[in-house]
Amino acid sequence: MDQGVAMARRISRQVRIGDVFIGGTFPIPIQSMTKTDTRDLKATVREIIRLKEAGCQIVRVAVPDMEVARLLGKIKREVDIPLVADIHFDHLLALEAIRQGVDKLRINPGNIRKKSQIEEIVKSAKARGIPIRIGVNAGSLNRRKYPHPTPEALVDSALNCIEIFERLGFSEIVISLKASSISTTISAYRLMAEKVDYPFHIGITETGPPGRGSIKSAIGIGILLAEGIGDTIRVSLTGDPVEEIKVGYEILKALDLQAGIDLISCPTCGRCEIDLIKVVTQLEEKLTTHYSSLATRLLKVAVMGCVVNGPGEAREADIGLAAGKGVGLIFKRGKILKKVKEKEMLKCLLEEIEKELKG
Repeated sequence: MDQGVAMARRISRQVRIGDVFIGGTFPIPIQSMTKTDTRDLKATVREIIRLKEAGCQIVRVAVPDMEVARLLGKIKREVDIPLVADIHFDHLLALEAIRQGVDKLRINPGNIRKKSQIEEIVKSAKARGIPIRIGVNAGSLNRRKYPHPTPEALVDSALNCIEIFERLGFSEIVISLKASSISTTISAYRLMAEKVDYPFHIGITETGPPGRGSIKSAIGIGILLAEGIGDTIRVSLTGDPVEEIKVGYEILKALDLQAGIDLISCPTCGRCEIDLIKVVTQLEEKLTTHYSSLATRLLKVAVMGCVVNGPGEAREADIGLAAGKGVGLIFKRGKILKKVKEKEMLKCLLEEIEKELKG
């Protein structure tokens, strides 16, 4: 891991969600949220299993009514991943979710506003040892109190809720301050980081479809993580939630914060004398479907197509290929292992990657 990033990390309190710890110096887990109708028990469980298989470490489900709240215990018994109940508007749903044994609650101070109701939730969660995320969203602020979703408004909304929690002696708190605006989100988290030491769940909300949403998420989440802010992340995309997990892992790997395979490849240009795009496409497919799951640390693999940056990048990677006309050199930690023909490049790279992963 890049020690420059690691040393800069904001050290927050530790909170346990099921068997996953967040905050402190624990690794940053990736979350997602199911997109099924939670009333459909089988479909919801299937989606949670898919998310877990993709690498999701904490999953949240929408709880729109009491029918769903009463299903949470059944869902929890069917899965082996921490389950978070997403609660809005009705505090009674939160109380039922606690009775059903969820691992964590998310409540929104923008639409559960009565102090007495928040106090009821906190007292019940405290008795059961269930943590709560105070999840403030720009789109659901109390507009009578906060006419515009400024960073200060997001922070103030969360602080008012935190004050109630702390008065009741409850400290198992996680905070999120999300907006669709990258600048608003970043400013809100920076401001809150100066005021409290609770762990932060970070993300840019409502980013859109996977293409543009991945870019917006990478910018916003990446800036915060590079500043040491963030203890768990969720990439919010309009699409298959498994894509959220994939993008989340790529963001963490890009900052050397996650085990896996970081594939470095040149964009190609007129100097490239092999079909590098084909080699990289096939390599990425193999890494995504099999090899990445074997990684217990960050492994950098470089595939380069010309003499300008190729040898340098290949030498700096754990495993690298520097290609020329129809041939290439395979490097391992700066040393040349062998010279291979173009048709053998993919096979040789995968062999070396597998050797490295299996130790």
